[in-house]
Amino acid sequence: MSEELASIGAVHAFHKAPYRLDVQFFSETAMREIVGNIEKKRKLMESVFSVSLHQSGDLLFALGEKKPVERWGGAIAQLLALIEKGHMLRFPDFSQYCRLMAREPDVDLLALQKECIFSGKRNIYPRSPRQLTYYKSMQRNDLVFGVGPAGTGKTYLAMAMALDCLHKEQVRKIILCRPAVEAGEKLGFLPGDLMEKVDPYLRPLYDALYDLVGMEKGNRYLERGIIEVAPLAFMRGRTLEHSFIILDEAQNTTTEQIKMFLTRFGMGSKVIVNGDPSQVDLPPRQRSGFSHAINLLRDIEGVAVAQLTADDVVRHPLVARIIRAYAKERSNAS
Repeated sequence: MSEELASIGAVHAFHKAPYRLDVQFFSETAMREIVGNIEKKRKLMESVFSVSLHQSGDLLFALGEKKPVERWGGAIAQLLALIEKGHMLRFPDFSQYCRLMAREPDVDLLALQKECIFSGKRNIYPRSPRQLTYYKSMQRNDLVFGVGPAGTGKTYLAMAMALDCLHKEQVRKIILCRPAVEAGEKLGFLPGDLMEKVDPYLRPLYDALYDLVGMEKGNRYLERGIIEVAPLAFMRGRTLEHSFIILDEAQNTTTEQIKMFLTRFGMGSKVIVNGDPSQVDLPPRQRSGFSHAINLLRDIEGVAVAQLTADDVVRHPLVARIIRAYAKERSNAS
């Protein structure tokens, strides 16, 4: 591995057995970001990169097989470059980037960090190359299908993009929509008025909104009608102009419902349709309109399909392993 240098740290390789790679920190900030809470981060990096890590003062070094050690060194060099640009690494970001670099060592983390989707409570960036593709698809197209398992950021990044467009006055309104379908459960009678009955189905959209702008500002948008949260059935008969429209959990729409929805948006609007074809909660023998719409419309100009995978999961790392286990079971059964 060639020597990689930055003003805040240097990475040096020693070609002996076992292969060793040293990271020398020239900056207290860099050292704190990389080795702060060293026990937690050390265990993470040793597990992810299959190396043995040791620290002595401002020196951190890895021992192990040449390829894993070099992969760890490449990741550290990229993390140092991020820190040099002023990016602070929360542990979830640190964990996500380490796992990403272990799987895809050629990923350019700086390229991901150049694309700030939204600046609210904090800056929101794509966390993987496929999330970056999804974001760019939303920038370039008026209709985007986001396809992938739970936890891959489909709804969250779409919400961030919608808020950015709203703040830049590219749209006048955000409309958040979901079909009211029970996830394999019979909830029975729900008390309250119509909106109180459907509110539980829409809760994930509220959660994303509040996380991005805070509860006070989010509620202010909702009270003023700048952001509207509605079940899919409320879309019939409407024409939605100058709006950013997100349909979540679209795998639970019928072909008739999604056709109705996709013909609602008017001039100056952008539509994002997200779903996970592996989690359809429609009644047996009821065809999902999500996959049908993708196959029918994907080659039309102005339409894009962004595919996310278990590798893009930004929840607890166990979620990605659970998704892969179920996917493997489905593959073996087919």
